[in-house]
Amino acid sequence: MARSQDYSFASDDTLVRQAQRGNMPAFEELVARHRDKVYSRAYSMMRSEDDALDLSQEAWVKAWQRLVQFQGESSFATWITRIVINLCLDAMRKQKRLQAESIDQMDEEGGGVERHLPEVQVDMLERLDREELRARIDAGLSQLSDAHRTVLILHEFEGLEYKECAKRMGCSIGTIMSRLFYARRRLAALLPELKAERKP
Repeated sequence: MARSQDYSFASDDTLVRQAQRGNMPAFEELVARHRDKVYSRAYSMMRSEDDALDLSQEAWVKAWQRLVQFQGESSFATWITRIVINLCLDAMRKQKRLQAESIDQMDEEGGGVERHLPEVQVDMLERLDREELRARIDAGLSQLSDAHRTVLILHEFEGLEYKECAKRMGCSIGTIMSRLFYARRRLAALLPELKAERKP
């Protein structure tokens, strides 16, 4: 059997197949490759280093336990990220931090306020150095409500459709659309540098 140091050049797919056979060094290499992203995603949602550390560690435990269920429909990075996102959503529900906001009440009572909301595009992934952009977006996200921050992460950064976002967050698609509109608008207001670069 290959030694652990030999895995540094192996693909994720190879490492997953080895780990599914019980090869712990192969799994440890996967952890080493993806632990920073997993922790970063947990922190972006929880805004707490301790919570992010606990939940990212829990995600890796679950990943090891469920690895035989991984069929490769998505990349391993996507799969483990979804695990930690679900854990964060569960933790936020337990902490009662995902509270419906007044706009959600308007949506439920007003019959679809999202239909009257124009699309707002922030172009967050363009025009700035990636490291600088990441720092600015992280600072902006920290000032959003839990609900707004979560819907932005799920839809904009993880690429989930409205229906999947609604399922994960336990609300209607209309609520997701409303939250997303106001989250984009709020983030755009918090990032004047990005907003200023958009030409009419």
